Amino acid sequence: MRVLVTGGAGFIGANFVHQTVRTRPDARVTVLDALTYAGDRSSLAPVADQVELVEGSIADADLVDRLVADADVVVHFAAESHNDNSLGDPSPFVQTNLVGTYTLLEAARRHDVRFHHISTDEVYGDLPLEGDEKFTPTTPYNPSSPYSSTKAGSDLLVRAWVRSFGLRATISNCSNNYGPYQHIEKFIPRQITNLIDGVRPRLYGAGLNVRDWIHVEDHNTAVWAIIDRGTIGETYLIGADGETSNLDVVRTLLGVFGREADDFDHVADRPGHDLRYAIDASKLRDELGWTPRYTDFAAGLAATVDWYRANEDWWRPHKAAVEAKYAATGQ
Repeated sequence: MRVLVTGGAGFIGANFVHQTVRTRPDARVTVLDALTYAGDRSSLAPVADQVELVEGSIADADLVDRLVADADVVVHFAAESHNDNSLGDPSPFVQTNLVGTYTLLEAARRHDVRFHHISTDEVYGDLPLEGDEKFTPTTPYNPSSPYSSTKAGSDLLVRAWVRSFGLRATISNCSNNYGPYQHIEKFIPRQITNLIDGVRPRLYGAGLNVRDWIHVEDHNTAVWAIIDRGTIGETYLIGADGETSNLDVVRTLLGVFGREADDFDHVADRPGHDLRYAIDASKLRDELGWTPRYTDFAAGLAATVDWYRANEDWWRPHKAAVEAKYAATGQ
């Protein structure tokens, strides 16, 4: 199988590439990545001699057409994905998430290539903090940021290309991921790397916002289940019943480091901060037989801490710039 992975030098995409090389030795993997700040060539270093890395934009129609023509399946991870950045400058999100996805869809249509689109639960907006309501594949879209709105738009493009042109495509909307190779601007790795440096974690607002956490390895086994056994045109939600407040995440990490549970600072909440996400993954589990491996969130966090401790050379070069950017906004 010839697999084209867009955004394969980013967090989830790089883990997908590692997993594919490890578990599918017959696959020929090509990565297309713009190698912006969120895409890191070093994330693919352990498999560099087993994959082809092409530096370029998913909005480059000629490049995309050539690569898609030589693929059996496109797995589309590439996206601008940081909410804070989308509030500061929405334009890259429109270009990558909308124009880039359109460019890939047109190439996949021309060459009749199987297409899987990676999306987020943030397209659904948020849920009340109280209650047991969860997102399902039929939940109406209600995005609240330039990031989530452009991801919602890209989902709708995929659905339209399936219905209008018969594109062989599926969509997955996943909850918040954690694990190795996640950029340190993100919530969990920022807290981990601050704690490694002896810096108190920083928490938006009261920290009561709830996210449904899933280990990146579980996300990627679900993606392969959808590619292998999913029904064309369908949307599958990926989650591992990992609902945890940001406050409890910080307290769990403080415990891993042997620090007191209140050893953190509050900072001003960000605009439009969604309250709660929760995924109903029953369709994925019942129809495709998928189950998560990492069901103990605390153990998964501890393993992630171990990875960041052991791979300081991967994240250290970026740390000062990330903290300077947050300091400029008082966070």
